[in-house]
Amino acid sequence: MVSLSKNQTVSLSKQTASLNKLHFGLGWDPIKKKGFMGKLFGGGSDSIDLDASCVLLDQSGHAIDTIWFRALTSKCGAVKHSGDNRTGEGDGDDEVIIVELSRLPANVEYLAFTVNSFQGQTFNEVENAFCRVVDQNGKELARSELTEQGSHTGIVIASLHRNGGLWDFTAHGRASAGRTIDAMQNDIVAAVVR
Repeated sequence: MVSLSKNQTVSLSKQTASLNKLHFGLGWDPIKKKGFMGKLFGGGSDSIDLDASCVLLDQSGHAIDTIWFRALTSKCGAVKHSGDNRTGEGDGDDEVIIVELSRLPANVEYLAFTVNSFQGQTFNEVENAFCRVVDQNGKELARSELTEQGSHTGIVIASLHRNGGLWDFTAHGRASAGRTIDAMQNDIVAAVVR
C-alpha cells in the first residue's frame, strides 16, 4: 500500500497483476465537541453528511457521466455508488464507489473522485477523513489522508487517469466552495485534466 501526499501519483496497474475492479472508499468522522459548551450545544458529536461522487471525463475534461447519491450507477454500468451515509459514524469506509475498469467506455480518460457537503457543513467540522483504493482481491493499493480543514464545502479528492492502457491514481486534495457535484465542475477540471 502506498500512502500518497497531495498531488502525488502512483501507477495502480504496476501494483497488482490483473487490475479489473477497484473499490474507492471514503471515510470521515465528525469532530467531537468537548467540554461544557460542547455538551450544552449538542453533546459529544454531531453527524456530518458528506457525499462521495465520481465524474467520468473525456480527454478534454468534458463530463460524460456523474455518479452520486441521486444517480448511484453510471449509464455504462461500470461505476456504482454504495449509497448515502448521512452521519460519518462507524469505522472504515463510509461511502464506496466501485469501478469495473474493463467496462468503462474508451472515451473515459479520467475518473474524478470528490466529496462535498450538500447541507453546507464545512470541513472545519470534519476529522480523520481519508480516501483509499482497494483492488478486486481486497488489497489496499493506495491511501490519501484528507487534511484540508477550512470553511470550504467540497474537495476534489483524487483521480484515476488512463495512461496508455495503465491506470494512474493521483491524490489532489483541492478545496472547493461547491456544495453539489455540479457546482464543483470547474475545480474538478482544473485539478484533474493534464
